[in-house]
Amino acid sequence: MDQSSNRLSLPSSPREFGFFVDGEWRGGREFFDRASPGHGAVVTRIPRCTNKDLEDAVAAARTAFEDRRWSGLSGGERAGVLLRAAEGLRRRRDEIAYWETLENGKPISQARGEIDHSIACFEMGAGAARLLHGDSFNSLGDNLFGMVLREPIGVVGLITPWNFPFLILCERVPFILASGCTIVAKPSEVTSATTLILAEVLAEAGLPAGVYNVVTGSGRTIGQAMTEHPDIDMLSFTGSTAVGRSCVRASADSNFKKLGLELGGKNPMIVFADADLDEAADGVAFGIGFNTGQCCVSGSRLMVERSIAEEFEARLADKMARIRVGDPLDERTQVGAITTEAQNTTILDYIARGQAEGARVVTGGTPLDFGGGQYIAPTLFAGVTRGMAIAQDEIFGPVLSSMPFDTMEEAIRLANDTVYGLSASVWTKNLDKALAVTRRVRAGRFWVNTMMAGGPEMPLGGFKQSGWGREAGMYGVEEYTQIKSVHIELGKRTPWIE
Repeated sequence: MDQSSNRLSLPSSPREFGFFVDGEWRGGREFFDRASPGHGAVVTRIPRCTNKDLEDAVAAARTAFEDRRWSGLSGGERAGVLLRAAEGLRRRRDEIAYWETLENGKPISQARGEIDHSIACFEMGAGAARLLHGDSFNSLGDNLFGMVLREPIGVVGLITPWNFPFLILCERVPFILASGCTIVAKPSEVTSATTLILAEVLAEAGLPAGVYNVVTGSGRTIGQAMTEHPDIDMLSFTGSTAVGRSCVRASADSNFKKLGLELGGKNPMIVFADADLDEAADGVAFGIGFNTGQCCVSGSRLMVERSIAEEFEARLADKMARIRVGDPLDERTQVGAITTEAQNTTILDYIARGQAEGARVVTGGTPLDFGGGQYIAPTLFAGVTRGMAIAQDEIFGPVLSSMPFDTMEEAIRLANDTVYGLSASVWTKNLDKALAVTRRVRAGRFWVNTMMAGGPEMPLGGFKQSGWGREAGMYGVEEYTQIKSVHIELGKRTPWIE
């Protein structure tokens, strides 16, 4: 670290990785060179795996599941491995955060916070492994006893995105492992390093070979092959709704594998006139600025009560203009780089389209030049109407659209005016309003007078076209199980044939 500037240094040369199958590292034959989006310098070399590599990984996961080297352990034994993994993550926290920042472009301080949350996920998973249970039915009469068993579903394919490569991975892996399943993971090809580092951590924690495997490659090849693979029992995919729809089609055409889908969002933040406006402005700025708005639960639509709309937009613009955008390796940075060139172009195109459709830029709206990398100023649009693209489409960047409302009914109607239903928030000091809005806005996660708060005890997931199923907490472990009903006859059988 450069102590004078509170800035970490780039690596002297790219770090080359292998991929991980059946407890062993394998070398790549072809590689992706990943350039840091904050600097433009190549930082990692990631193997471009083949379908044969995927076949090997699935076979290893299948063997590990069928011989019960993991699922046959007690919940307490599985918990021990997960707790040792949590300790391994704690020891390597700064290293993992560093490579996450280099590949993704998020601020180093944010990356460290995400590793802390990931550690908590493993600790939660350990507890869940001990608590997972079925049920019994003592109500079937004296001659019949019923049990409901939860069994691991089998081999799980796990496809994770580039916006939260390690956090989303760790909101799934410990819960999948707690259930007794085995895993074949495929990270985004642009942010693969930390998923591969987790393989080292899990192996050192004592996870048996074949239980966690990592193949790297593009979604069009390896990802598509995973969705179609007949020996993968369940697929967990986090990404766009369009790709999620293709996962549904592929599952139907292969083995009807179970799907867990966390997809897009166009999430409302509702601010009433009776809210603490300074706190609300700070929370809304955080809601759109966190992870440069490249977050499926970002608050990208602001509904503000008309009587305070102009005043609130001014307060919010002042907050957003003071967000510290810059080098992700600088400890002081709050908003870093846009992760991919394609996403950078998409965001700037939406900003131009919003202006062309008549919305007004209150603050931001421009790319920022720091001598390397790709950056966009946090942007607030006012005068947005429901038919505009910036009001309906998931932009996946630091672009917020503000729309006024007059009544609570109108606010709820605007909030629900989307194909998505991933998250929402409301800002008010009136308990009646807060509960009414919470109960009627259709979203899988909801925050009252806060934004993106919570822990791994709580389930994650969406309504409508934001996905299927739930991750994290006990719900997240149960998601990776299937239920078996068992009926036990007691006493002498009443003959069917006399």
